[in-house]
Amino acid sequence: MFESAELGHKTEKAEYEAAVPPLRAQLLDAQFDLLDLKQFAVVVLINGVDGAGKGETVNLLNEWMDPRHIETWAFDAPSSEEAERPFMWRFWRALPPKGKIGVLFGNWYSEPIHARVNKISKRAELDQQVDAINRFEAMLVHEGVLLIKLWFHLSKEGQKARLKALEKNPNTRWRVTERDWRYAKLYDRYRETAEHLLRHTSTGDAPWLIVDGSDERFRSLLVGRTLLDALRKRIDAVQKGWTPRQTAAPLPPVVDNRNLLNSLVLKQDMGKKEYGELLEKYQGRLALLRRSDAFRKHSLILVFEGADAAGKGGAIRRITAALDARVFRIVPIAAPTEEERAQPYLWRFWRHLPGQGKVTIFDRSWYGRVLVERVEGYCSEADWMRAYAEINDFEDQLIDAGAVVVKFWLAISADEQLARFKEREAEPHKRFKITAEDWRNREKADQYAQAVCDMVDRTSTENAPWTLVEADNKYYARIKILRTLCERLEEALG
Repeated sequence: MFESAELGHKTEKAEYEAAVPPLRAQLLDAQFDLLDLKQFAVVVLINGVDGAGKGETVNLLNEWMDPRHIETWAFDAPSSEEAERPFMWRFWRALPPKGKIGVLFGNWYSEPIHARVNKISKRAELDQQVDAINRFEAMLVHEGVLLIKLWFHLSKEGQKARLKALEKNPNTRWRVTERDWRYAKLYDRYRETAEHLLRHTSTGDAPWLIVDGSDERFRSLLVGRTLLDALRKRIDAVQKGWTPRQTAAPLPPVVDNRNLLNSLVLKQDMGKKEYGELLEKYQGRLALLRRSDAFRKHSLILVFEGADAAGKGGAIRRITAALDARVFRIVPIAAPTEEERAQPYLWRFWRHLPGQGKVTIFDRSWYGRVLVERVEGYCSEADWMRAYAEINDFEDQLIDAGAVVVKFWLAISADEQLARFKEREAEPHKRFKITAEDWRNREKADQYAQAVCDMVDRTSTENAPWTLVEADNKYYARIKILRTLCERLEEALG
């Protein structure tokens, strides 16, 4: 796979000096067209062997282009904050918004390679990471990101010569570390691992470009021209109406009227006295679970979805009453902001993930894509169809990192919802809770019901099952939620 990059490509000085001025001008033009359009982001991954010119090339790109609109990130060992969250958390935070270029050193490829080269992981684990990376990159591409993956390569002899040259020069000696020489000794294993990884992650949507790093002028022109070509092709396509490729398999047809929601017995019995006794019991149980030593190695993520006026707010208040205000955060989800629209869909949820020992409660969530966005037509069918798998991937990553994910759908009957709407309109302190949108949503109740049933069928997993809550009786609903939460925590904490 690296044969062509070991041919010793060279660019003569005169050719280089003639090529650079027009290339710089064209790169700047393309960069400002990208900024003006604000239709897609560019992510450039920088990987490769030590000494192959990765840093010098990125420094040169910042010199040739406007560095104010290039976000460069270098990732080393995870900080304590990063180690408490899923592996991909820090990379999600570094994704550039539409109109910007993000350059990522030490990205999601570095740790899998490091672990395999140092025999920390096995080939099967590497292959699992490859599958996860391919799904993640496919999601970025479907969200419109222009993904450019550059692997800077040197032969074994070339790397050794390069490190010696850098070490010999007083101005560059600082760049060569013991780690570089240690990895040089592992060159054969590093090359084998990298070749396996690149072969399985060079996809039609996100192929690798292998850059011969032996000649500075050659690699600089190759990277500059590659970036320019990719930018100009995408910009020209967008100006002609380009959108990410949209395909979706059809959903199965509805064969009868029976579904998960209309099979629920929504009106359950529970009086005020019984409610008061059970509320105290489960709030106390929840408080003890949250303060337990075992919870310090976990986090808790609660997802509340449900029909308008189903009682999500009241249930959340009964949960937070049992928690220390310093350890929980409530994240209400509304229409995305301009900042959020400039990022892939899941970005705004990744940035709210709690650390160990903390609780985050989402009042509505990432399921908006397969509910309101589906029903109201805010995204394409292909977008919400692929969202099921992307959401399952997301939640698996949360759970693998130690999070306990508990999801509730609160269901109420049409008659009970109507009564609560009228009650809200009549009481001054509740008027803010009822909007024209709530009334409009009632007219699409059947469409929302089908979307909810599809959501549960496709995202109620063994790791993060949905709990359907019969919510006509608020007392019953709150107790069911508290009891379920305590049971899920007890199971997770052992």
